[in-house]
Formats: sequence, structure tokens, C-alpha cells
Amino acid sequence: MTAARLILTLILGVVQLCRTEPRPGKPSELLVITAATEVTDGYLRFMRTIRQFNYTVQVLGLGEEWKGGDVARTVGGGQKVRWLKKELEKHKDKQNTAIMFVDSYDVILASGPEELLKKFSRFSHRVVFSAEGFCWPDQRLASKYPVVHHGKRYLNSGGFIGYAPEVYAIVKQWKYKDDDDDQLFYTRIYLDKEQRRKFNITLDHKSHIFQNLNGAIEEVVLKFEKSRVRARNVAYDTLPVVIHGNGPTKLQLNYLGNYVPTAWTYEHGCGICDDDLLDLSGLSDEEMPLVHIAVFIEQPTPFLEEFLERLATLNYPHTRLRLFIHNNVVYHEQHVERFWTRHRSLFPGARIVGPEENLKQDQARNMAVEACKKDVSCDYFFSIDSDVALINPDILRILIEENKSVIAPMLSRHGKLWSNFWGALSPEGFYSRAEDYIDIVQSKRVGVWNVPYITQVYLIRGETLRSRLSAVSLYQQEGMDPDMSFCKSVREQGIFMFVSNRDEFGRLVSSTSYNISRLHPDMWQIFDNPVDWREKYVHENYSKIFDDDENVVEQPCPDVYWFPAFSDRMCDELVETMEDFGGWSGGKHNDERLSGGYENVPTVDIHMNQIQFEKEWLKFLKDYIAPVTEKLYPGYYPRAQAVMNFVVRYRPDEQPSLRPHHDSSTFTINIALNRKNIDYEGGGCRFLRYDCKVESPRKGWSFMHPGRLTHYHEGLPVTRGTRYIMVSFVDP
Repeated sequence: MTAARLILTLILGVVQLCRTEPRPGKPSELLVITAATEVTDGYLRFMRTIRQFNYTVQVLGLGEEWKGGDVARTVGGGQKVRWLKKELEKHKDKQNTAIMFVDSYDVILASGPEELLKKFSRFSHRVVFSAEGFCWPDQRLASKYPVVHHGKRYLNSGGFIGYAPEVYAIVKQWKYKDDDDDQLFYTRIYLDKEQRRKFNITLDHKSHIFQNLNGAIEEVVLKFEKSRVRARNVAYDTLPVVIHGNGPTKLQLNYLGNYVPTAWTYEHGCGICDDDLLDLSGLSDEEMPLVHIAVFIEQPTPFLEEFLERLATLNYPHTRLRLFIHNNVVYHEQHVERFWTRHRSLFPGARIVGPEENLKQDQARNMAVEACKKDVSCDYFFSIDSDVALINPDILRILIEENKSVIAPMLSRHGKLWSNFWGALSPEGFYSRAEDYIDIVQSKRVGVWNVPYITQVYLIRGETLRSRLSAVSLYQQEGMDPDMSFCKSVREQGIFMFVSNRDEFGRLVSSTSYNISRLHPDMWQIFDNPVDWREKYVHENYSKIFDDDENVVEQPCPDVYWFPAFSDRMCDELVETMEDFGGWSGGKHNDERLSGGYENVPTVDIHMNQIQFEKEWLKFLKDYIAPVTEKLYPGYYPRAQAVMNFVVRYRPDEQPSLRPHHDSSTFTINIALNRKNIDYEGGGCRFLRYDCKVESPRKGWSFMHPGRLTHYHEGLPVTRGTRYIMVSFVDP
């Protein structure tokens, strides 16, 4: 071949190449096109990201009937191609207009048009489809794909971008049924070498633009910066713009959606913090939304009286509340009855279903929710279980103003990571630890979070119950507990569930070791529910001991201190527990098996270990008495150990007084359990060395004095009634 002929052949080859693979110029405009037949929570989330980044969008199909099949479970989606084919008739001649088609229900955008077009231009192709690691819907086509050494190999049609003429030329070929598969249609075009070359198509193998989550969850992490959060693909070190929760990964998309794209407008990594909040501040009581409150007492629960009392202190017009209580526990009938006797006027028309009706939990929950469904005036349904301690009286106002279909306040057990929500689900639909679960529970990241599971307390919009959930049995599914059934039912309807930790709402109460065979079982809850125990049983002024400006602590005798310790309730329940036990020693008690030691001067008493309260008492000494000791006796650091812990009973006809003695302790506490001149007369304590008497002990207040050598003392005679004191020899 001559040199001239060779040169001519090369020139013709280049010309032909240019005809089949034209070099694109930079696109001058971008139009995003999506498809949606109805407005769902997923669609609203997608549109929020559209507005956030100022995209121009065209929505196809709103209000139309979906005939594209059940694409979540099988093939389909062809109706989207038909719509797109018709829409692109308007844009087919716009040479420098980029068209991006994406799904809407399971897509969010993470950045703006400028970054998107810049990345698109770098491909130097006219059409770019997203890529994934699965060959769907026809696995037999896998071998026909071009080999990819690094990156995802297979086409996904949930997102693609291209110049308008080429995209139109591709979709113009659609001639199939609405329920035929759109991804198979695009796949066949891509696998046709001639068409791939003609339209200059490539795949986004390394997620520069499109990130499909299916099969790639482990590759995607959140990249936190000072002013923003981005989803990052660590396998390819890319920052995708379009995040697509395809396949079974929609819940993971919800997780990423907590941050992308709105997080950086708030501090502390705020979740989905919209500006479409409701404002109830200007409404009169009569104008406030009507709320159905449903209370469920399904198992014996500590501190139930306090739980019920909080219902009466809600900062919400009680004329706009309707109360339903399901109590499935015979032991708690007394508590419900006392609550109802005190507060029935606050809840007119309330319905109380007791254990005698033998209603199962799922039936009770369905009964309550159906009442709201049938009442068109029911604006919200508020479900709350008995193991929820709500300390925020404004909770209803706060949750309503968040303006969500389903929302829960974030609650956890005190000092634990156990909460009322899950951040993620396992493939089997059970608990899975989300990346930021701990930070949300500990309020290191604050916001409103889209989660797949909530339980124990939540608010549902009444309109949602009567529309999208109208035909759904929320609490009854084969093989599922009511809470799992509820969340699965809501998820299947495409309704987002949220949890908010923007406010302090309260805590969860643990019922795991609650023993209702005891007379006052709440007394034994100092380990499992320390905050509730403190609120009920510790004196309201105890914390003032550590405030030097309060002058709460008194010193009636040298080195004898007097301070508030027990609440009236603790005093009463401890006395009642001892009398119910009835094993008073009769003044002769000296049994090492019970006392763990000996008494220098026998008393009529019952020891803590006799009522199996020893370890709870030692916990009280450690948490509440030891800090006081360190403050009052500087330089001494108590071990807070004691083997002699007992309640003493004094009566004129039994044992009215106690002869002088030393205590077998480093220091002793002596807590008065009832009131002088009301329950008894006389009594008190005299310290002989100082000739100092304390004759007017206060109920719930504790003496603290050194033991052994210096504070030789005696118990003064009781002349009428019965006096009870709690004595503990600490650090013997």
C-alpha cells in the first residue's frame, strides 16, 4: 500500500469514527425527569433534595394509574419508558441539553447541577447509565457484557444521563407493554455493540454520578465535614451525586437520607430537619387537634402509678383528648382504679378495658386504632406503653409540630443503649446496628431521623390511618409480635417512620426483674430503674445537701449531722414492708445468719437481708450516703460496706428505749421513718459524751455520726405509739 493510500485510509477512518462516536460539547442546561403516580413519603423526600439543590425537574405520571407491574418484587416498569418517550418529543432537537432520568420513590440527590454536569462531561460519552453488581432481570445476559476490571459491570436503569437527541433516539425504540421490563429494554440496547457505539453509551462503573446501593452497602459510608455530610464510595473513592436505594436497600437509603442533603444546614449532624413544621402557638384550646391517647399495660410494670399520673399533667387541652386504657394485669387494677378516681373529670368518655375482658394485646391495639380510624374528628393517634416514663409535658405539641405521618420521641433506658427505635434492619427484618445509632441515642447527633422500626410510644396522623393505612391490619401478622407487625405494615405502605431526639422526652422503664409478689415491688428497682427510684424514694431536698448556699444540713451535736434522705413514700413503704414481713426479733435477736454480724445492744428489729433487700440497701449507701459522708467528713472516703442494716421498732409496752452503747461502725446512719407527736411521742437520741439530745427527728431525715469510740449514745424512751427508725452500721 502506497503512503498516500495509507494516509487516505487513516483520514477516512477518523471521519467514520467521528460520525459514530461524536465528541460531546459541554451541556448548557440540565433537565431532571422522574416518574411517580402518587405522592408518597419517598417522593416528597426526593423533591426536597430537588429543591435543596435547585434542579429543574419534570414529573411524569402523577395522578395516573400505575400499570407497570410490581417492580419491587418482579420485572416491569415499562410504563416509565412510554412516558419518557412522549416527553422527550419536546426536547429531541436540543443538542446541548442534558436529560437525567431517575426514579423518585427510592432516590435522593446529594449535590447540585454544577457538580453533576461537570462529572458527566468528564465521561466524554453521550449517554451514561448507572451500574451495579447484579445482572438483572436476565442473568443469562451477564456473559455478553463488556469486561470490567475495576468497578460494577451491569447496567441499572434507575438512573441515567445523556444528551437529549441520543436519549430520545434510545427511548423512541420502545414498542412494548407497560408491564414489560424497562431495565431489560435498556440492557439489550447497551449490549448491542452497534447501538452502544452509535449512541456512545457507557456505564458509571465507579459511581462518579450514580450510586446504586443494592449489593454495595459496605462500600458506602458517610463522610462528615464541618459544614456538610456526603455519601462516599470508599471502594472507588468517589462522591456520587445520585443515591438510589434499589432492590432491598430502601431502608439503607432512609438511613443515608437522614444526612443527604439537608444535614449540613444544622449543627451536630442533624437529621431530616425540615422547615415545614406546624405552629400550634396561635390556636385556642378548641382549635387544637383532637388526639386519641391509647395506653397499654400489657405486663407488670414498675412505677405505674407515676406513669398514670403523668397523663394528667400533659400540657395539652384535656377537652381535646380521648383516652383509651387497656390493662391486662390484675395486679395493676388497683393503680388504674386510683388514677380513674382522681382524674376521671379530665377524660370524659374514656374507655378502660380490664383484664377480665381477656383481650389479647394485638386485639386491644387494633381496637384503639380503629376508634381513631372511624372518628373523622380524630386528628392524631398517640400510642403509649406502660414502660414509658414521659417527663416532658409538652410532648404532644412537640410531636404534632414536627408534621410527620408517624413519629416517635427518642427514649432509652437510663445509662443504657436500649432504646425505642432501630436504626437499621437485618436482611431477615430484625435488628441491625446502624452506623450512628449510638450517637443518636446519646444525643451526639440531634435531629429527626427516618428509621425502620419504632415501638412503645408514637404519634400517627389520623388522616394517614384513614387513607393509606385504612385497609391494613396494623398489629396482626402471622408469626409476628404486634410491634414488628406494626412497623412492617407501615413500611410496606411506603410511609416513613421518624424518631426525634431534638428534645428531652423521658426514658424507658425496665420490667425484666419486676417481682409483684412483694408488697411494694418498686422499692427493689434501684438497680434496674435508678432514676425512677430516686424520684419516688429519695427526699426531694437531697440534692441541696451539696449546695453550700442552701444550708440544708444541720449539726445538732458535735460531729452529728442531720440531712434529708428518704421521701415520705419510702418511709411508709419500708415500714409497711417490715410489718407485713412480721419477723420482729422481740428484743432477743442475735442470729449471725440473719444479721451477718452481731448487735451490741439487741433491739426489736428486722434486718434488710431478711426481706431480701440487702443488696438494694448497699446500693443506696454507695450512691446516696457515701457522697454525703465525703462532704461532711473531709478526707474520709467510705467503702459503703455494711453487714448491720435493720429497721428498729420502739413501743412503750415492747422495747421503749435503748441503753447506752457504741456502734460497731466507722459511722452510723439513723433515718426516722415516721412522725413524732403524730405517730408516737417521746423517743430521740442522747450522746452522753456531749450531753446532747436530738429529740425531734424529722421523717425521712437521717442522722449521721461516728461509731465506736466517741459517740457513745442511748435511745430515749418512747412514751406513746410506735417509732420506727432505719439503722445502718457503715464500714464496720
